[in-house]
Amino acid sequence: MPGALDAHELVVRALVGQQVSVASARTALGRLAEALGEPLGTTGRPGPAPIDADGPRRLFPTPAAIAAEGASVLRGPAARIRTIVDVCARLASGDLVVAPERERHELRADLLAVPGIGPWTAGYLAMRVTREPDELLVSDLALRNGAARLGLPADQRGLAERGAAWAPWRSYASMHLWRAASA
Repeated sequence: MPGALDAHELVVRALVGQQVSVASARTALGRLAEALGEPLGTTGRPGPAPIDADGPRRLFPTPAAIAAEGASVLRGPAARIRTIVDVCARLASGDLVVAPERERHELRADLLAVPGIGPWTAGYLAMRVTREPDELLVSDLALRNGAARLGLPADQRGLAERGAAWAPWRSYASMHLWRAASA
């Protein structure tokens, strides 16, 4: 299952990308990195240098940087901004631990305890961070659109019932259904 090199970045990306287009999320994340990320090659620690003049120039901001300054950079609904800043403060302080070695159900429960994080976000992050192979996100609209394109049930209950047969590989089914939605 595709994971992430930086679980904290994945959390922020998931929160920023909620209920907006991919293009809007990409713009917001680029603005966040430009405003709060450290320039590549100047961190005083080993790391990548810029690939080329048109490539990435900054690292993704740390949770501490987003907690401190994110509210002044992020745009969108105030509730989403509060959630992102709150989650980053919890990550920076260690009150919230999002890491690949976490048990999926415990991670999901910890995420759901944070105001502003719902079942889809908790399930998506549990799937990606822990590389869980058996997570079917039936509430995801794009996933349900992909199911419909393939002639599968597109309602949450019907898709969950059909998806039961795909266990223990439902995360892979999710990837295929997302792909079918964009085909």
